[in-house]
Amino acid sequence: MRRVIGLMSGTSLDGVDASLVETDGVRIAGFGRSLTLPYPPALRTALRALLDRADNIGAADPELLRLERALTLVHADAVRALDEPASLIGFHGQTILHRPERRRTWQIGDAALLATETGLPVACDFRSADVAAGGQGAPLVPVYHAALAAALPGPSAGPLAVLNLGGVGNLTWIGPQGELVACDTGPGNALLDDWAMRHTGIPCDRDGALASAGQVDRARLAALLSHPFFARPAPKSLDRQSFHAALDAVAPLSPADGAATLTDFTAAAVAGTILPAPAARWLVCGGGRHNPALMRALRARLGVPVDAVESVGWDGDALEAQCFAYLAARVEAGLPLSFPGTTGVGAPAAGGRIVAPSRS
Repeated sequence: MRRVIGLMSGTSLDGVDASLVETDGVRIAGFGRSLTLPYPPALRTALRALLDRADNIGAADPELLRLERALTLVHADAVRALDEPASLIGFHGQTILHRPERRRTWQIGDAALLATETGLPVACDFRSADVAAGGQGAPLVPVYHAALAAALPGPSAGPLAVLNLGGVGNLTWIGPQGELVACDTGPGNALLDDWAMRHTGIPCDRDGALASAGQVDRARLAALLSHPFFARPAPKSLDRQSFHAALDAVAPLSPADGAATLTDFTAAAVAGTILPAPAARWLVCGGGRHNPALMRALRARLGVPVDAVESVGWDGDALEAQCFAYLAARVEAGLPLSFPGTTGVGAPAAGGRIVAPSRS
């Protein structure tokens, strides 16, 4: 067993999650501390602006390099703040562009700098091998969800779905025999976060208060759900900006009605995802589980138990960071990270690479 620190900066752009996992990449022996280190507001704003032009810049863009260094140093600060002895780091970096149909996925983050700053080897570049092999490159968390689910007590009453509501929504469907199917579902919190920031100056709909005060515009919702993405079966993935035009579609609405419509858009996209069979239970992680309006919308749409992952003893704030600790151990062991049912890759695919600390 290795003590591995996992780091994750998701599409919500709120900061760095860090967590310690004891694992060999197959079994999970235990957990250490977890924490979240928020990005300074100026860095978050600059990263958000970078997303809007990522399709038109090169890897040597000076502003990109400045931001890459800044966010890497925040990741190093998170490792130091975690203050857990470890022998390996899993570093996802920050996704700024995801276009698997063009066989391109781009996560920024300087693994060599992180290794130098922390003195530890760093596993990184988890997605590109899958995309190069024809996979979607996302989601990568299903193999970790399956490892956690295997340890749940008692027999399963049917398929289990684990839903992550970060900036983008993604789910893992775990069948009775451990079958794995996964995909992005559509928008998670990203649209609602951008809408709230635009209308309230707060980068999220805190406690779902804005959406709870509004009414869903059914006609606009139906138009949003007509996007061809939703008719495609899993596996499939998308970019944080894939549905950015939805903000223009709801722009004529009041702040509350726009928030209500975007919230139900997220829930309807989840409920409409094409799966092998309906899940008997849903467990929700990511920031969206803290939004009561969104959780109510999910329960109304799904009609089966929908609970935060804490209901089964998982840490919903640390889950994705834990995942990249687990995946780092799999990179080191040469084990697959992705599978035909999770990313659409032709065969189980290993990936990632390990960067050692500089000796100079």
